Amino acid sequence: MALTGLDIFKLLPKTNCGECGVPTCLAFAMALAAGKTSLEACPHVSEEAKETLGAAAAPPIRLVTLGTEADDHRIEIGDEQVLFRHDKTFYHPCAIAVEVRDDLSDADLEARLDKINGLVFERVGLEYKIDLVAVTNASGDAARFAAAAKKVADSTKFALMLVSEDAGALREALEAVAARRPVLAWATEANHEEVVALAKQKGCPVVIKGDGLDKTAELADKVSKMDHKDLILDTGARETARVLADLVHMRRLAIKKRFRPLGYPTIAFTTEEDPQAEMMQAATYVAKYASMIVIRAVGRPEVLSLLTWRQNVYTDPQKPIQVQSKVYEVGEPGRDAPVYITTNFSLTYYTVEGEVAASKIPSYIIPVDTDGTSVLTAWAAGKFTGESIAETMKNLDIESKVDHREVVIPGFVAVLSGKLQEASGWKVLVGPREAAGIPAFAKEKFGK
Repeated sequence: MALTGLDIFKLLPKTNCGECGVPTCLAFAMALAAGKTSLEACPHVSEEAKETLGAAAAPPIRLVTLGTEADDHRIEIGDEQVLFRHDKTFYHPCAIAVEVRDDLSDADLEARLDKINGLVFERVGLEYKIDLVAVTNASGDAARFAAAAKKVADSTKFALMLVSEDAGALREALEAVAARRPVLAWATEANHEEVVALAKQKGCPVVIKGDGLDKTAELADKVSKMDHKDLILDTGARETARVLADLVHMRRLAIKKRFRPLGYPTIAFTTEEDPQAEMMQAATYVAKYASMIVIRAVGRPEVLSLLTWRQNVYTDPQKPIQVQSKVYEVGEPGRDAPVYITTNFSLTYYTVEGEVAASKIPSYIIPVDTDGTSVLTAWAAGKFTGESIAETMKNLDIESKVDHREVVIPGFVAVLSGKLQEASGWKVLVGPREAAGIPAFAKEKFGK
């Protein structure tokens, strides 16, 4: 159970020195209980209090880092603090791993790795990609498992995961790819001592696999007492409804009850054969509350849909994705190039950019800083006005880039044309209401 502010206050030095940034020890205790500060901010706290409060102040779900700096990127999972995004935010998107079986032929393995390496996408200015490759010991042969792991490590930059209940097979494969710091799965009741010893030796995270919630909690508690804390929990369930129930129970127990044996990231495995059904299953686990998901599909359309859903779930709604307010060039615009105005909400900007590019007329685009809101939202909030647009144009010195004095604004805010013309001295052209109308508009107005 989490300590209250008064419980924490009793363990503080009560000097009211203010060096922690708040005026009194009681105020600091309340802030610490609310998760708004850290114990390190108090310079006078005793070692005994640090030990007691350190455990109490630890996040309800442990942060676990996967991969190394040598991988395409390091991945952090866990460290979530709420059940619902609107309560605060979600911090670490669930990691997506793609399965590679070690019983594939050499040609099939090469082909699958080529597809996996292609699972990198650019959408609304962001890079979407999978996070790990999970090598599974489907053959039951330790040597073949190690060879497949080595091949995957040499052929991809993604982080690695080794999946086998055979501790001997894990040991052999780990020796081949230890430098990549793979995730080891699974540590079970039968093999956990050997697998955890391997993990501690190489500094690898471990997937704990129990038989249901209770057994998983018991096993996680055993392993944590072996002084290895980088754990990922798998209850062993594979049927969608059961997995969903387990994920929800683990998250609630960790967040609401601070139940430490289940205070670790979680993992789920998809089982559906049809790729579209598999993505629906995986999307369920993204929403509630898997920290890591192992999938089999490698089709770009299916995987992109899952990555897009993950991005939507883990985007902080209080911090809209936005682009920098500056002059963007589409193509190689000259001094007679059109100038388009929009907002700096990423989805709006990249939609406009795509349609301007489709017009095949080199142009300039100026996204006005509206705190990442769309055109109508920004206009309604008073953030997208004739004055603010004119000020942005002046600050970005668009006059020095073109010889004309014409600017295009979105059709939905035609009402701004008079104010903008008055404030900027430029002729204002009212563009189409929807970005899809830009190519036809551009060819009519600027085509030669």
